[in-house]
Amino acid sequence: MNTSAVPHRSVVALAFHGLLNPIPYGCFVAALINDIVYARSGEVLWEKAAAWLLVIGLLAAIIPRLINLAQVWITSRTLATRTDRIDFWLNLVAIVLAIFNAFVHSRDAYAIAPTSVWLSIGTVALLAIGQIMVAVQRPATEARP
Repeated sequence: MNTSAVPHRSVVALAFHGLLNPIPYGCFVAALINDIVYARSGEVLWEKAAAWLLVIGLLAAIIPRLINLAQVWITSRTLATRTDRIDFWLNLVAIVLAIFNAFVHSRDAYAIAPTSVWLSIGTVALLAIGQIMVAVQRPATEARP
């Protein structure tokens, strides 16, 4: 009797990933909005709010990225598609950009304006591209028998 275990993705891990993954994206979008408002107004309050949103987004990104790492590269390698791997790398690069943005926000408030806006745009764009790729890919893979 040959019983080989078929790899599958954990329903609990997918539920936690689906629940926690939008939190960093929302924080990074809000940080982008705050960076743009700060660049237009010069009011330091917006810069401080963006810095806090970046930190909260980075902290909230830890658990979904660990789940994604386990799902894509460790436990269900055979189920992971090329799009899943590209989404993983896009998210990783976006988090690195957000870390650089957090370091930029640690400088003097008047020295961050153009750099922080571009880093925030890059972070949000990479996350959005990854989410769009996964959203477009999922219906096609679910329709297969």
